[in-house]
Amino acid sequence: MLRFNAIRTGYLLGISLVLAAIIYFFASNWGGLDRTVKIVLAAALIVLFYGLSFVFARIRAIPGQQVFLSNIFLVAGCIAFGISVALLGQIYNSHADSYGLFLIWSVPALLLSWITRYNPFYILSYVLIHLGLWLYFYPTMQSTSYSELGSLSIAGVFALVNLVLFLLTFLHRIHSGPLKYMSFIVFHIAVLTMTNSFALDEYGLVMNIPCIAVIAIGFYVFTKVRLSKTLLTLNALATSAFAVFKFIELAEAYSSSLFFVFGLIFVALLLTGNVWFFRYLNRLGKTLPEAGEISNENKGDIAKSDMETTGISTSKTETTVPEERSSEWISKTVSRVIKVVGVLIGSISLIGLINISTNVNHTEYVLLGVSLLLMISMIVIPESKLDSVIRYTLLTISFITGWVAILWSDMTLLSVLFLIVSIAGWFRSKGKRQLFFTYTFVNLNLATILFQQFQEWDSWNWSFEYIILSLFLVNAVLYSASYFIPKTASRKHLRDSSLFFSLLFMLWATFFEDVIPHSYVLINILYFVIVTGMVFAFIRLKQRSEAITSVAFWFIFIGFKYYDLLWTLLYKSFTLALLGVIALGITWWADRRMAHSGKTAFDADHRSFSFMRLSPLLIAVVIVLQLGVIGYQTVRSESLLATGASIKLKLAPVDPRSLLQGDYVMLNYDISTPFSQDNWNQGKVKVVLAPNSQGVYTVDRLYQDGDKLANHEVILNGKWNGSRIQYGIENYFIPEGTGRNVEQNAHYAYIRVSQNGDALLERLSDS
Repeated sequence: MLRFNAIRTGYLLGISLVLAAIIYFFASNWGGLDRTVKIVLAAALIVLFYGLSFVFARIRAIPGQQVFLSNIFLVAGCIAFGISVALLGQIYNSHADSYGLFLIWSVPALLLSWITRYNPFYILSYVLIHLGLWLYFYPTMQSTSYSELGSLSIAGVFALVNLVLFLLTFLHRIHSGPLKYMSFIVFHIAVLTMTNSFALDEYGLVMNIPCIAVIAIGFYVFTKVRLSKTLLTLNALATSAFAVFKFIELAEAYSSSLFFVFGLIFVALLLTGNVWFFRYLNRLGKTLPEAGEISNENKGDIAKSDMETTGISTSKTETTVPEERSSEWISKTVSRVIKVVGVLIGSISLIGLINISTNVNHTEYVLLGVSLLLMISMIVIPESKLDSVIRYTLLTISFITGWVAILWSDMTLLSVLFLIVSIAGWFRSKGKRQLFFTYTFVNLNLATILFQQFQEWDSWNWSFEYIILSLFLVNAVLYSASYFIPKTASRKHLRDSSLFFSLLFMLWATFFEDVIPHSYVLINILYFVIVTGMVFAFIRLKQRSEAITSVAFWFIFIGFKYYDLLWTLLYKSFTLALLGVIALGITWWADRRMAHSGKTAFDADHRSFSFMRLSPLLIAVVIVLQLGVIGYQTVRSESLLATGASIKLKLAPVDPRSLLQGDYVMLNYDISTPFSQDNWNQGKVKVVLAPNSQGVYTVDRLYQDGDKLANHEVILNGKWNGSRIQYGIENYFIPEGTGRNVEQNAHYAYIRVSQNGDALLERLSDS
């Protein structure tokens, strides 16, 4: 089964890389392709991916995988449609990252979701609709300001949409686990946003009541009505987020020594509740079945339907184990997040309490003394006498507050003292995460001491660079020394941590300018040679953790340096396409080898189905609709370019980048802020333009029904927002890297305007 999933992952990775390559290629706006070729390519991409889906649905090319590939290529076809719509926007200079792009894209995704009941389509539809809604309310091209009631209503729209989706999935009207959890999380985020007293001074306090009610209902439903450990865990996370957010609001309003005492009590309660909740959750899982109100027969049918929809085996093991593993993983993640939040609040409360309550001139010394006392206590107290969660929470708080104190005091002697205690804390710590965290603070203390020393030596012009190089040498020495100390658990942790920080600081050094002549090139070459040698050495010696670390840093180095030296969207496209082809080729070779050796996990064909084979007519209708949208937009735009009146406008551009469509200049026209704005109502307007003596069109008046136009006048449709008019011609897409040149040289825009006032940006010019 592991090999089978690895093969699927390989195919998915290869297809994803190819799609990413296509996106980057079109976003680069390469000048080597004219408008017609780009449009043909856009339509061809849609046909290609849907055609591959059809081919794999009908032809037995890859045993056990053609159904999976057919369905994935179906998803890729829908993604290709979105890329093509974005490309048309780039070709005809329509809105960059507009809500219309994502809402149009969401229509076929929704239709295919309804036809196939396939999770990837559910997720794609969800993301596209939310992007469309967000950009509708908060467009990228203009700043928007809403009243408190307006902001509350927008958050309410997102909350309502996600509540409806969650209920549909929770009640199994829609069978999609990912959609259920995504909608539940976003719903709680939206509700929590509605309680924000900083932004919603008038409504935030009142909205705390429905937020608390929602959390309480969640605990009742997920324990008494239908048990779900995963949803119960996420509900606990929402509770913690609400409590922390309210603590921050209260801290801002009532900052005092008493409040920070309550802050420490709050942390204690938060962490105690965290421990209690997950112990309760474990007991709950042993006494009641998951999804308690559903009968075993119905639960089996639902699980089978979900697994078949995704093309995965419906055996009993596979319907229960993934859910348990998912719940366990989410529980651990949420528990760690709560601990981190508790540590941060505890640290802030302790620092704030000492700062406010002490009347001495040097509060930093009191803070350092308290942190050292707390740290030494956690080191000395035996493990059997104190819960590990409490120990490491207090130890972490003492690390953070102590580090703040030594930075504040700026005394090397105190920093050295704190370093010694920190090293003792490392020897006393147990567990991989605790040891790594303590080792991190040891490095921070070393960096602080070095900074304090170099700060006193004014003759050192490269103090920061020497600090990083010194930290690299210290960690490299510790890594080398780890091979000569007795074999213990601490040695393994020392080796892993010192290797990580050695490579981290050396990677950091590869970005320095020349400290000495040619040092930049020498350090980069040295890093590449050393890490490459480590990769092969660790793999040969079967040192798994060291091999993973060195491979990760090797790829990070290659990625960053390629980005610095050669990384343009066009080169990135070629690289990703090559990597995608290689990934597909290797996966196909491994798949064929498994098939010939008889090691294929199972043949998926009799357990799942190709949607292209199941509903070919409905899917064909959706494909035709997508091609129709591409064709309609192309014909409409080309007709306007061919028949519209050409006018000249003065402008002043700036240079951002679109999410899918690449670089563009955002145009600010003189006609966007007309001199006469009396009695203009916000919303759609029709503006009458007339040429001046230089042939540049300017605003003459606001068009009223029944007005007659002179021969030289044109109507331009726009939308008045109270400060400026948006005409839909504010974006001009350009090849990557040419934005600065356009900003400096483009002073006029040539526009094609139809008789009904629709406009299309044709070109920019310096005259």
